[in-house]
Amino acid sequence: MTEIPSRMLAGVSVPDTPLVDKAIGYAREKCEPYLFNHVVRSWLFAARLGQLESIEHDPEVIAVGTLLHDITLNESFAGPRRFEVEGADLARTFARQSGVDSRRAQLVWDSVALNSTPSIGLHKEPEVALCTAGIGVDVIGWRYDAIPAAEMSRIVSEFPRLGMKKMMTRCFCCIAEKNPETTYDNFARDFGERFVQGYRAPSVVDFVLNAPFDE
Repeated sequence: MTEIPSRMLAGVSVPDTPLVDKAIGYAREKCEPYLFNHVVRSWLFAARLGQLESIEHDPEVIAVGTLLHDITLNESFAGPRRFEVEGADLARTFARQSGVDSRRAQLVWDSVALNSTPSIGLHKEPEVALCTAGIGVDVIGWRYDAIPAAEMSRIVSEFPRLGMKKMMTRCFCCIAEKNPETTYDNFARDFGERFVQGYRAPSVVDFVLNAPFDE
């Protein structure tokens, strides 16, 4: 594999390529400031976990997958599919139009589509698993202690959270309120049930019991 040029960002070695620069610019354009900082931190955490654990991976795929994983997470999201799937399509299109081959672009798609489904994402290719892990560190503190404390402090200091918990909760509640049909089988349902008055998502139980078969 050809060696990819690198640079330091918040103390983490990351790829320094036109593709990554373009992904950073696209994420900055599409994301609110708190969300942009989130996707950058997720990228840095994913990259660092791969380095600390000596996991062979494609660093450009990791960069594009994490940087673009939340480009549809906003209060104006209108579906009709899960925001992760809508975002995955946009990210794959971005990758293909940027000259990424179909295999790597599909890894980007999987990284985005599965970013909130760790029960699957963590068991796929290293790129998808690392993207999932890095995002998990930043959203729920999963494997928080795997990142050395000094490195964690520097990353959060250079890319502050800017009220992320409150801002993300608003986004998830808006999705649950406006597009409940996209939430029945994913974590957004939890926000609807906790915070959105009158929320009722479709139930898998109903789907099974109402299937068009005699038995």
